[in-house]
Amino acid sequence: MTQSNRLEDVIPAYENTLYRAALAILGDPQEAEDVVQEAFLRLWEKDPAFESPAHQRSWLLKVTVNGCKSRLRSPWRRRTAPLLESYPAADPEEQAVLEVIQSLPPKDRAALHLYYYEGYQTAEIAAMTGWREGTVRSRLARARDKLRELLKGEWE
Repeated sequence: MTQSNRLEDVIPAYENTLYRAALAILGDPQEAEDVVQEAFLRLWEKDPAFESPAHQRSWLLKVTVNGCKSRLRSPWRRRTAPLLESYPAADPEEQAVLEVIQSLPPKDRAALHLYYYEGYQTAEIAAMTGWREGTVRSRLARARDKLRELLKGEWE
């Protein structure tokens, strides 16, 4: 493992970012933890050379998103149901918003999270997910419309 990829430095720097992304996509804390652990394991196994910390962060997020996509395709996941009764939030208002976001399809949640919470542009999201840029923009627009409609009843 190269000096710039030392796990002791990388894990504390990126674990929360990767976990939040995986949780937003999968909606299951245990699966999100597993995907993050697999991303760090992949970093350790591959030991890629990075141009900058931003490149390293982007690579780790892409590995995490791909791991989430693999888990969502798994036949085992289709046979199970989520057990969460509530989602972690700071206050009841934020709790309601998180539950509405979790009701969106996983691909829409992924686009929203990467765009709004991680600050990536549509081209970067397209590169991470393998979607076209137009697909990313349409997923974002569709997710915003769904959120607007769902939250309209929530805030009235």
